[in-house]
Amino acid sequence: MTTWVLTDPPSVPALTPYDLRCEHRVEPLGIGTDRPRLSWRLASPVRGDRQDAFRVRVQRDGVQVWDSGWRTEDQTYVDHGGAPLTSLTDYVWRLEVRDAAGKVCEASATFATGIFHPEEWQAHWIEHDYDTDPYFEPPVDRKEPRSERSSTLAAPRYYRRSFELTKPVARARVYATAHGLYQLSANGQRVGDDELTPGWTDYRYRLAYQTYDVTDQLHEGENVLGAVLGEGWWSGYVGWDTRSQAHHYGKKPQLLAQLVVDHTDGSQTVIATDSRWVERTGPLRFADLLMGESYDARLELGEWSSPGYDATDWGSAGDVGADISTLVAASTEPVRVTEELPAVSVQRLEGNRYIVDLGQNIAGRVRLRVRGAANGDRIRLRHGEMLEADGELYTANLRTADATDYYVSAGGAEEFFEPMFTVHGFRYVEIDGYPGELTTADVTGRALHSDTPVAGRFECSDDGVNRLLSNIRWGQRGNFVSVPTDCPQRDERLGWTADAQIFLPTAAYQADVQTFFDNWLGDLAVAQTDEGAIPDVIPHLITGRHGTPAWADAATIVPWTLYRTYGDERVLRQAWPTMKRWVDYVHQANPDLIWRKRTSGHYGDWLQVGVRTDRDVLATAYFARSAELTAAAARVIGLEDEATAYGELRERIGAAFVREFVDAEGKVRGDTQTGYLLPLAFGLLPEEFEQAAVKHLVADLERRGRSLTTGFAGVALLCPILAKYGHVELAYDLLHDDRYPSWGYSIRHGATTIWERWDGWTEENGFGPVAMNSFNHYSLGSVGEWLYGGVAGIDQSAGSVAFRDLVIKPRPGGRLTWAEGAYDTPTGRVSTRWEVTDGTFTLDVVVPPGATATVHVPTADAESVRESRGPVTEQVGVELLESADRALVCRVDSGSYSFTAQA
Repeated sequence: MTTWVLTDPPSVPALTPYDLRCEHRVEPLGIGTDRPRLSWRLASPVRGDRQDAFRVRVQRDGVQVWDSGWRTEDQTYVDHGGAPLTSLTDYVWRLEVRDAAGKVCEASATFATGIFHPEEWQAHWIEHDYDTDPYFEPPVDRKEPRSERSSTLAAPRYYRRSFELTKPVARARVYATAHGLYQLSANGQRVGDDELTPGWTDYRYRLAYQTYDVTDQLHEGENVLGAVLGEGWWSGYVGWDTRSQAHHYGKKPQLLAQLVVDHTDGSQTVIATDSRWVERTGPLRFADLLMGESYDARLELGEWSSPGYDATDWGSAGDVGADISTLVAASTEPVRVTEELPAVSVQRLEGNRYIVDLGQNIAGRVRLRVRGAANGDRIRLRHGEMLEADGELYTANLRTADATDYYVSAGGAEEFFEPMFTVHGFRYVEIDGYPGELTTADVTGRALHSDTPVAGRFECSDDGVNRLLSNIRWGQRGNFVSVPTDCPQRDERLGWTADAQIFLPTAAYQADVQTFFDNWLGDLAVAQTDEGAIPDVIPHLITGRHGTPAWADAATIVPWTLYRTYGDERVLRQAWPTMKRWVDYVHQANPDLIWRKRTSGHYGDWLQVGVRTDRDVLATAYFARSAELTAAAARVIGLEDEATAYGELRERIGAAFVREFVDAEGKVRGDTQTGYLLPLAFGLLPEEFEQAAVKHLVADLERRGRSLTTGFAGVALLCPILAKYGHVELAYDLLHDDRYPSWGYSIRHGATTIWERWDGWTEENGFGPVAMNSFNHYSLGSVGEWLYGGVAGIDQSAGSVAFRDLVIKPRPGGRLTWAEGAYDTPTGRVSTRWEVTDGTFTLDVVVPPGATATVHVPTADAESVRESRGPVTEQVGVELLESADRALVCRVDSGSYSFTAQA
């Protein structure tokens, strides 16, 4: 199990590379490209230290296959420049970095390639013929009619293949995937720690296969490879109205696996899925992502994936061919269990029922210890995010998702149950039928999500703000389950595009989401219509809506944000055709440059409070933004003519916006907070209108008692725009507010994640509309970007990429007396800490090697500013720039700095 915490970089005496990656992953197995990108981070305690040159060498079996030679670039990445790499091969790459004084430091890492060529696949798809075997029959004690839907789903199957190895094993790898979900084992031991593999992609076009190292699990003699196969996204329930929302991609789960064993004498053995595999049902009777799972321990198969097992009563698997046309190598971290949460309380209810509280809303499942059950005792586990006023489990917001697991005991003294192929969004579990007395020691929550590496940390002096940041982080974890979903609990869990693009900047401060979103963009590209429209959800299922303002603009905003954050221009090269076609789609329907036509669902500023932002204003602002980013992308990848054309289009849209929506007093049509925030954030207002628009924005907030009205589209912009234009205290008032509507209101009422709606629960009305009321939904948590970039002050300049040109501009204010943040940029760790004590402001800054920073020390007395080593003007590596905006501004090289000033 991994732990979702930020680890510190190494403590080193001089310039040192660390965190070596291939294709942005640490020592990956089975990469899908023969020319990978190799990258690293740098650490050094020396001020002004930098990488003067680097050298990368790639080796195979000790033989060098590429040498970059010494390069004097200061970049911390290089693309493999030798001959194309070969399939199914382990590589070692060695890095040398040289500092300005000529000292060289070395590091090394490994990676392995996957299967590059179709002819290298020997595996066939195998399945069970459900036409000759009935579908699963639900437990007889299910009382809810909706549960009968499960009878349309297939019971999971157990597959095995016994084989002999007559020579010692040097290396063994399994390349596997499924139409459905699978879990592998070898010789009785689980293979890997992935969950819900192969994850969710648009299986019609892209299906990821995973690579596992099983060298230590095999031996000479008899060996067994086993797999459990379930429905998953392939043929299980996805989305709402689950009476008709199964079998989106297919009706039968199928397995594909290929074991490649390299022997010490250089020979090779391949074991692939085919008709020689055998299969049967087992204790896992039913498994669905939305509905839950049923496990009957009386039907356990013993050591079914171990040598020596008698499988004579197992049937032959059906061989259905070798079509591998959609296969791609897995390119991002899988879903894993990243944290265990012991139950914090158990409350007994009438009828031998218990309510268990984990203390935290999560996406995951429960591990239940069963003691003293008789053979055949049935235990039911129902999951929910909230409790009713009478202490009963609240499930109305699940809609048609059952979120219910069943366990039937075999009568052992102590048994354990944890589902395999389902995930629930929950804080509370109702356990019915448990034998004896249930205690907190019997129940453990297991949090599951895509294991994106943690990248950031934020903490401050205010417990409410820290709770908000915790809620944002848990909302991200609970909804980054293979794809960026909107909620983990109800019958939806879809990759809504607006939610993703709005939250991405916050997500990227908290975790390295580069490969996670790059993978998602692959599904966005194949979902684009021939005309250029982008669906509302990716992967594209359920909804037929295409081209919604702010939703479809994810096609431009997500790739550009990834490029700015991580500096890999390949994301723009891949996304450019999609970006261009999207902007052209809108432009063709709206030649007057006001986006009124082809707006599809047009949700506006979704879930705004008590107002209605003009939808033409919102749409046209996003049209301008997408044109701007398309021009910028074209410029980065060297398409100057296109950059000029789309840049001019952006200017013309901006002029049309002002003519159509802005009056002589700088008032934007609709006069709403989001109506001002969008043009201010997107640079659509001429200078003479900017301050007037800010004045109207502030007036609206004051008129409402300093209370927000923003929905999805505006909430991320509110605090940054207020702070940018000098209204820092107003931004803090919103941050600290605990009245309705506010972030603090949900926290005051027990929230441990971000709610979907401001009115998810209110004192006056109780629970909000059950048709759409998730209590784990990250969109309104996009204020997290400001906590890192504004409060802690870790940002980059407008022209910077990958945080090479840092802007350290903390914003002290509100109730805070100190705040600190850290963020792993592609170059290395940047961190800040500020504190106000007895009239003195202290700012500690660490800038990674290869980066520079413009530091703003907030003070009304620039002469009072000192650095720990003496006056600012006398410091090596520190250049005084100006005194402005009640701050002294200086530019610093890499290294550690400590500034003090009069507060």
